Amino acid sequence: MAFGRPDEFLTCVEQIDAKDLAARGFTTALIDIDNTLVPRDTHEIPASVVAWIESLKAEGLRICLITNNWHKEVLKYAEYLELPIVHASWKPVPIAFLRAIKKAGGSRRSALVIGDQVFTDVFGADFLRMYSILVLPQASKDLTHTLMLRRLERFFLRGMTPTR
Repeated sequence: MAFGRPDEFLTCVEQIDAKDLAARGFTTALIDIDNTLVPRDTHEIPASVVAWIESLKAEGLRICLITNNWHKEVLKYAEYLELPIVHASWKPVPIAFLRAIKKAGGSRRSALVIGDQVFTDVFGADFLRMYSILVLPQASKDLTHTLMLRRLERFFLRGMTPTR
């Protein structure tokens, strides 16, 4: 895939099949929080997302949450989901992803990145040649600078629509 273009583009994380990821050899999932797992306008983890996380765990995937968010609320999400977290991570800086892989106990070769932003999640995966899955943001509400960047994302996503 070209730099800045996700390997897969889906509507939401629940569309990602845990058994399929394991069958393809992925052992580690680095997952964004805001607008990927938790809609920014609710601040609550949907039950369907909790069930999806549990399906990843059941398939033996090692998971680490990775977010640029620095608020304590993200630490509560990690605690609730019983997952390690790298917060205030400075994505797409590669060291953030390497720290997340280490916290998960995984390896870069079998890791993938799941998130809702090209400039943080997909770029970070691309810098380290990891597989990326982009999902649509779970809410239209977001930070002003993120909304501006979403306009630029259209250039990287031209011709792409979520496959399911």
